[in-house]
Amino acid sequence: MTDQNQKIAVTIAGNDSDGSAGMPADLHSFYARGVYGMGLLTAAVAGNTKGIFAQQVMPLDFIQKQFDVLADDFTINAAKTGMVADSKVMNVVADNLEKYDFGKIVIDPVISTKHGNTLMDDDSYNTFIKRLVPLADIITPNFYEQRKLTGLELNDLDEVKKGAKNVLMKGRHDGEQTEITDILLTEDGEFHTFTKPYFKTDRVNGTGDTLSAVIAAELAKGNDLIDSVKIAKDFTYEAISHPIDVGSKWGPINHLAAQNNENE
Repeated sequence: MTDQNQKIAVTIAGNDSDGSAGMPADLHSFYARGVYGMGLLTAAVAGNTKGIFAQQVMPLDFIQKQFDVLADDFTINAAKTGMVADSKVMNVVADNLEKYDFGKIVIDPVISTKHGNTLMDDDSYNTFIKRLVPLADIITPNFYEQRKLTGLELNDLDEVKKGAKNVLMKGRHDGEQTEITDILLTEDGEFHTFTKPYFKTDRVNGTGDTLSAVIAAELAKGNDLIDSVKIAKDFTYEAISHPIDVGSKWGPINHLAAQNNENE
């Protein structure tokens, strides 16, 4: 019998050829949470666990056509963005998220790496702030992206609270702490903290993608924001804390272990 209530989420992101991050990580996450996943490709990278060696941005008309054909045939319950390479791509994405109802929108900024390296030029950053951020039901920046977005140093909780709004602030990973705390500020001004032990591993590729993708999956299923974030935090921790032996260097997190542990 056909399931007439199957929920759908779409990731608007780049494809990582090694399957560790970007669209593959999002699709792994959607599947693991029982949501049918679709991918709207914005870019592709040639990479493995040693690094990224080439990348290609998709033509704008191709990105547009993907939006048109998905909107024509499916009822999409949630969308999340990942790699939106430049201002031109961002404008196409924003135009279509305004035009079509793709449900709840999760914006995972790709502004800086978890180590603080900048990934977005000034023009792209300004477009991101003006076009994409206002569309978000939730934004999931890492520590360095929070600094950029707020203009604050974010050295303590009081300073974090001054700069945050409608955002899940992911905790800093510096290798010295025993716990990592993410802080969710909801639209009503309330703060909610989510803490997990720090698990030291070099197999963390796709962590941020997975967290935001699970949030999107849970929102697609109708869960509220706080529950969605909690589920995503728990899932991502399970995926990190059960390392998978894939590749030779900075490997992916383990979606299969997370899925299996969730089902036990």
